Amino acid sequence: MSPPASWLAPLYDAERMRALDAWAIEERGIPSLDLMERAGAGLADLVDEVAPRGRVAAVCGKGNNGGDGLVAARLLRERGREVDAILAGDPAELSGDPAENLRRLPGDPPLALGGDNGSAGEAVAGRLADAAALADHVRGASAVVDALLGTGFSGAPRGIVAEAIEAISAAGAPAVAADVPSGVDASTGAVEGPAVRATATATFHAPKVGLYVNPGKRHAGIVRVVDIGIPPGGPESTGIGLIVPDVRDEVPRRGEGSTKFSEGAVLVAGGSRGLTGAPCLAAEAAGRAGAGYVTACVPASLEMVFEVRLLEAMTRALPDAGGALGPDAAAGLLAACERADALVLGPGLGREEATLELARTVAARAEVALLLDADGLNAHAGRLRELAQRRAPAVLTPHAGELARLLETESATVEAARLHHARAAAAAARAVVVLKGDDTIVAEPGGRVGVSAGGSPGLATAGTGDVLSGVAGAMLGKGLHPFTAACAAVWLHAEAGSLAAGERGADGMIARDVIDALPAARCG
Repeated sequence: MSPPASWLAPLYDAERMRALDAWAIEERGIPSLDLMERAGAGLADLVDEVAPRGRVAAVCGKGNNGGDGLVAARLLRERGREVDAILAGDPAELSGDPAENLRRLPGDPPLALGGDNGSAGEAVAGRLADAAALADHVRGASAVVDALLGTGFSGAPRGIVAEAIEAISAAGAPAVAADVPSGVDASTGAVEGPAVRATATATFHAPKVGLYVNPGKRHAGIVRVVDIGIPPGGPESTGIGLIVPDVRDEVPRRGEGSTKFSEGAVLVAGGSRGLTGAPCLAAEAAGRAGAGYVTACVPASLEMVFEVRLLEAMTRALPDAGGALGPDAAAGLLAACERADALVLGPGLGREEATLELARTVAARAEVALLLDADGLNAHAGRLRELAQRRAPAVLTPHAGELARLLETESATVEAARLHHARAAAAAARAVVVLKGDDTIVAEPGGRVGVSAGGSPGLATAGTGDVLSGVAGAMLGKGLHPFTAACAAVWLHAEAGSLAAGERGADGMIARDVIDALPAARCG
């Protein structure tokens, strides 16, 4: 794995957080009870922010996550808030720091979900028979603290905890999650059963992978990182990081000695009858992202369409049949690659078998940095490992459906485990894989991953994927490392989407608006 980049903010998984907690406690001598106290304080602060008034229900599990919730319940009561503390299970089963924080809870003891008083005796104020009773009790609260399951959880919640999660969902009150929404795998973002959809999540010490990778991201709401007093110098994170604005500084800027040739020569190969817009968008985006010289390699019978639309890009007419590039175009396209710095292959290419064969031939033989998108990807469905034989770098930009075809699986399977499948594809192709989405994932073969913070709903319109291809082609044309080029392109694309939405509104945006905002995204 390559060393961490300064423009990747580390994301932690369960294993690294366990190691970091152990290091802080055992080697730095920080009492675990102090860590829990600060975590609960940050959680209480977020509850006050989400719901400044009204009754709060704190639903707590038996582990350390439940202990964080009990601290928050105590602090909120001390601030004068009405708080119902509810335990999913028997209080007698708590031990260590959670048990100590149960002892410290002022006022009424907690309610317990399920069972009978048994050995709990006076440790509970009463029992809620089932999830329906819990939902009824929580309903009407101004906020619910979700402190059931923490970062160590994976798989599907079961038993009384699953019932509690479903009750929180049924109650309809805003949920504030402790560290990670219950039911979300903090290490992967996977959701295999019932899971809390939080309004906000107070995550402790550092952001977790599963809060930024879907489907977990959709459950996290606003994420607030709470400093719990772990000093720097502990075990490193996972090699997974959030792409931050500093990646923009990796992109070379034009200087006094720059020429159109020094700024990167990019080819865009694609287009077919009915699909001429895609290569036009990619070519225009490459220029706006800073490429010095852009050439659209297109079917000869459609060349006039591109001549009219592309004023700043060159066109190169290649042999075609029926308005789509075919095998006879390979020689001319490969010859053009000899004078180029990057090739964007696939936008609007079409799915005729002869055209797909052309894409496979050129992808295999082009000795130039390659950006493979759209039908360039579909040409490699079930043949992903063929790309591993390339001698020059490659970046693949699939959405979930295209990645599913590459891996010979289903789109829903990819969406359920996006991080896993992006990494698997990168390893198989020995290429950088950009799995598109609000949580766009950039995976390189060695295992390093960059994740987009997203938040650009205006990109949900036709053609924005072609824009991303052009931006990535420009980054490759400038000679950036393929992983850096892909991460820079993803960040610039998202930032341009946000800028365009701020000017025009997300609902009315088109792909060209994103292209127009690229210079501002680059300049900051």
